[in-house]
Amino acid sequence: MANEIEKVPIPQKLTLTIREAAEYSNIGINKIDAMLKQPNCPFVLFVGNKKLVKRREFEDFIRAQLTI
Repeated sequence: MANEIEKVPIPQKLTLTIREAAEYSNIGINKIDAMLKQPNCPFVLFVGNKKLVKRREFEDFIRAQLTI
């Protein structure tokens, strides 16, 4: 359909919503939201009042962790 919006695949996005990050990482929405609220969170991006997840930084953070 011509008026159907084409979705960008998650691995090609620069930022993710909390829901997309949860789906992508298999980490719960509440846990990701709590992580984003931590001071100096390396993967949070504020757009107005909205919190987005910087995908590459999020991936790097997860790779460096033993437990979350």
